[in-house]
Amino acid sequence: MTNAAIAHARLCNSRLVGPPLAEAQDVVRWFGAIQSQDVPGALWAVRQRMPSDTTMADIGAAFDDGRIVRTHALRPTWHFLAPDELRWIQALTGDRVHGVAGSMYRRLGLTEGSFARAEAVMRDALAGGRALTRDELGAAIAGATDIDLADSLVVTHLVMHAELVALICSGPRRGKQFTYQLVDERIAPMPELRRDDALRELAVRYFTSHGPALVHDMSWWSGLTVSDVRRGIALAAAALECRTIDGRDYWAAAGGFSSPEPPRPFVRLLSNYDEYLGAYTDYSPIFDDSLPKARTVSDILGVHIVVRDGLVVGGWRRALRDGSATVTITLLIPLTSAERAALDDEIATYERFLGVPVEVRMVAA
Repeated sequence: MTNAAIAHARLCNSRLVGPPLAEAQDVVRWFGAIQSQDVPGALWAVRQRMPSDTTMADIGAAFDDGRIVRTHALRPTWHFLAPDELRWIQALTGDRVHGVAGSMYRRLGLTEGSFARAEAVMRDALAGGRALTRDELGAAIAGATDIDLADSLVVTHLVMHAELVALICSGPRRGKQFTYQLVDERIAPMPELRRDDALRELAVRYFTSHGPALVHDMSWWSGLTVSDVRRGIALAAAALECRTIDGRDYWAAAGGFSSPEPPRPFVRLLSNYDEYLGAYTDYSPIFDDSLPKARTVSDILGVHIVVRDGLVVGGWRRALRDGSATVTITLLIPLTSAERAALDDEIATYERFLGVPVEVRMVAA
């Protein structure tokens, strides 16, 4: 199985080709979690799996309404989650994330007592459906506790901890500001999942949407141990299949290794945290073989990505302003005239998504 074949299977499994998903929450549920620290990029990533007339405003409305939620989860970083799945995902992965963040907790002098006091204040401040910004939560904590908030990272980590224990999650935006609400008021109660059921479900979800992928890829993406991932695979049984490629075991959903080639020419502008790109430890299967090797990760993955037929061939940057946007594209491999036309179509799609004029600048590699 070649890099191109792996890339084509991933294009299909990640829903970049094939039938679109109807709603933003369907896209988020398909992946289990979508990395979203770059919100405009994450909204674009969701749109690329949805009907072509979907706009940023449409997905933003789904976020504000709580049909998708944003919270610290997995490694840790922000992710979009389906609201009814937030609690079981946090219960499965939260302790691992706390472990990763432990050294920073200690450096900031944060203890279990600190978190308990801060979270009691947040619970009271947000009760009754209130939505507050992080600064407003910080002010409430400062006014009711003796926690030293001089370092802004203290509030950041107090709020993150409260997200990881499923106390708070995103509320509706207030203009350009993000707010928080109580999970128990934002999201209806759901039955708990046993740990083994959660491990199985997350393994099936990851390898269905990201496969073909390695065990270590899912371990990195989820923050779970390799042993936990292997157990999840074992529990999934016939739902997954394995193939050995170049001496390494790749996993996908049953039937997930076979997929038609994408329609050609196929050119996409993907955000740098798109699940097609950022959910793996090994990037090599999605890079064009003729790409300059020294630049693959250090240069290209620092920006958004241009993909041709499933393989990375360049990067792009965006500048969003009120009423306009600029897209700057650097191609490391020449495109044919048909591929350039496909790129122009993709830029026009992005312009419709944003709802503002887009100026395009091509930069030499």
